[in-house]
Amino acid sequence: MKYALTICLFLEQIFWHFIMKGKKQYRFAAIKEFENVLESPENMQGKWSTFFGNDNPIVLELACGKGEYTRNMAKAFPNKNFLGIDIKGNRIFVGAKEALAQEVNNVGFMRAQIQQLQDYFNPQEFEEIWITFPDPFLKDSKAKNRLTHSRFLKVYQALLPKNALIHLKTDSKPLFDFTQEMIELHHCVVHEKIDDIYLNGEPEFPLNIQTFYEKMHLEDKRTIQYISFRLPEKEIIIPPKKKKEVHE
Repeated sequence: MKYALTICLFLEQIFWHFIMKGKKQYRFAAIKEFENVLESPENMQGKWSTFFGNDNPIVLELACGKGEYTRNMAKAFPNKNFLGIDIKGNRIFVGAKEALAQEVNNVGFMRAQIQQLQDYFNPQEFEEIWITFPDPFLKDSKAKNRLTHSRFLKVYQALLPKNALIHLKTDSKPLFDFTQEMIELHHCVVHEKIDDIYLNGEPEFPLNIQTFYEKMHLEDKRTIQYISFRLPEKEIIIPPKKKKEVHE
């Protein structure tokens, strides 16, 4: 009986594996036909007004997931354009499809690597950045992949206009603390910091927008933190890697 149950569970896992794989493949194919989605586009620098059909300011949502911030802020600010960027096409499909269904025309999505932003934008082609529940990459060896790491801040600095805001919303205290360390290291200017955005009830817009992952985090009773800051005028220098100590 125990052996039969194990076989059944194994077959069920295989079944769902192929179901999900097929679902992802469908979504990857579908977004290629969506007019509001670009996938690692070439020669886009200086051409974003053509994509959006206007010269309005552009706001980026990095690690946008299903694009809840991209879509909801676009509805609230019709005189701005919003572009969600993520490498996960499966997630972008959800946000892009919803934006098309709701006819939110100042929304776009791009499937691309965030560290390659300079391949897609000229300096000052966007005016603000939101980073919403990114992977915190908790292992120290993965710190360079955190979207508030020095190497990313340097990229943002090369593209953002002076005094532009960068927003981070996260459930990860290690990432929140790390970001504050980066802010201090590079002499960034903190605009607003909230250690628990739900401490006094529901926050004001746009912090009250809840992503798919935020809802799950709240069910787990996690604390949601927020910080916004401006980059320094002085060029950001990426600190050299620490040399490993050699023990004899």
